[in-house]
Amino acid sequence: MTMIIKNPRITEKASFAQEQNVYTFDISSGASKTNKTEIKKAIFALYKVKPLKVNVLPVPKKNIMFKGRAGVKGGGRKALVYLKAGDKIEFI
Repeated sequence: MTMIIKNPRITEKASFAQEQNVYTFDISSGASKTNKTEIKKAIFALYKVKPLKVNVLPVPKKNIMFKGRAGVKGGGRKALVYLKAGDKIEFI
């Protein structure tokens, strides 16, 4: 169950969302059958907080240039996890 959540997504946009109790996580893109209830169970197993709701969004691949060569940067999926006003998730 914990293989669903890869890591927390630490970006400027995600840090502003944490002020409204919305936490962003990268989730495994290989498990395309992963649904929101499984993500809720994984969040509860890892952080012991019960999410109110979960939104799952695709992260598009991006074309990049690195040292003059064309490449493709990652992509995948991310989950926005909404918590109650008193709940918090601490990242170490």
